[in-house]
Amino acid sequence: MCVLLYMFLGLLSVVMVCGNLLVMISIIYFKQLQTPTNYLVLSLAVADLLVGTLVFPSSMVFSFSSCMSYKNVFCKVRDSFSLILSTSSLMNLCCISIDRYHAVCVPLTYRTKMNHHVVVVMILVSWTAALVVGLAFSLSEQGTCVENCISAFVIANAMGIIFYFPVITMLCMYLKIFLVAQRQARRIHNMTKCGAAVSRMEGKATKTLAIVMGVFLFCWSPFFFCITIVSFLISVPGSVLETLNWLVLINSLLNPFIYAFFYSWFRSAFRMIISGKIFKGDFTNSKL
Repeated sequence: MCVLLYMFLGLLSVVMVCGNLLVMISIIYFKQLQTPTNYLVLSLAVADLLVGTLVFPSSMVFSFSSCMSYKNVFCKVRDSFSLILSTSSLMNLCCISIDRYHAVCVPLTYRTKMNHHVVVVMILVSWTAALVVGLAFSLSEQGTCVENCISAFVIANAMGIIFYFPVITMLCMYLKIFLVAQRQARRIHNMTKCGAAVSRMEGKATKTLAIVMGVFLFCWSPFFFCITIVSFLISVPGSVLETLNWLVLINSLLNPFIYAFFYSWFRSAFRMIISGKIFKGDFTNSKL
């Protein structure tokens, strides 16, 4: 039974890595996909890829190995990577919501305010913040692991720093976007054909990225709700925390499928990469 479970989780890890690699290669290779928004998506894919290569395998070993040397050290390393990558994911999602806010709510200044240089700075800030949080955890004497490898430091500090504040910010952004999009939908029939097409394209991109955020909340909220309860010294069964931790990890598997389902550009790019077509010529300028 354990062997089958290892094989299944190993397969999920491989799919997670391959899916996010497809997203990364698509954005790096095809010039059509090299937009400020997609650079933020690329950064998110990097975080998800690292979850698949670092956190997912270590969680497999920890969850299903009853006897392990240096268990506390192993736990702290796993929690450090998990904290860095989860913080990075949330920061990148927050940046994406800011990008979508400017694209939909203030489109006339979007290209000047959200250019490539600004996006690079946002990505650097996201990863720097994530590394600072992870380093603070690693060096903290409070970072002592308890049952199920849930660190006391994580329980005490993770909620506000890497979850509730960014989530509230994103929800406010997307609420404002939704209200503006509703007004734009009523005006769209008065636009020129070109203007209407651009507006619909931005709307579709915003909807897809809002779904990415919604899936993230679906996967992460139960875990952080339990962590909140634990911080008030209310006992939560270890098996529940461990199961919810796996739901958190599965989130990194889902994003490439969301892009493939909702974006025809990514579907075309994925097909060309999987078929090996990109190795048979220069297709960087292809219209997807």
